[in-house]
Amino acid sequence: MRFKLILAFVDDDKTDALLDAARNAGATGATIINNARGEGIKKSRGIFGLEITAQRDVLLFLVEEHHCRKILETIAEVGEFDDSPGTGIALQLDVEDALGVKHQIKSLTDQLQESI
Repeated sequence: MRFKLILAFVDDDKTDALLDAARNAGATGATIINNARGEGIKKSRGIFGLEITAQRDVLLFLVEEHHCRKILETIAEVGEFDDSPGTGIALQLDVEDALGVKHQIKSLTDQLQESI
């Protein structure tokens, strides 16, 4: 079984909605890293010219490759990544090997067989 890693960098107020959407799209779980800081091309400035930095969460999903595109597109849609700048980004990476997912492989195999 082959896996991919989806990384999503999102405003912390969207984390729960994205986790629910990813689970509904086939993700079996996630790891959340809180209090990351993101910065776009232009730095946001607020009152008195002070820099504004919003806290973000980093969501990591280890997913079976056949589910990856659907999960990635769902995250982008729910997070409104393409609708307005600064809402977040998501990307996928190939995973060469993964340990600790043996308990998930049976359920993933069953799900894949049902969809074929």
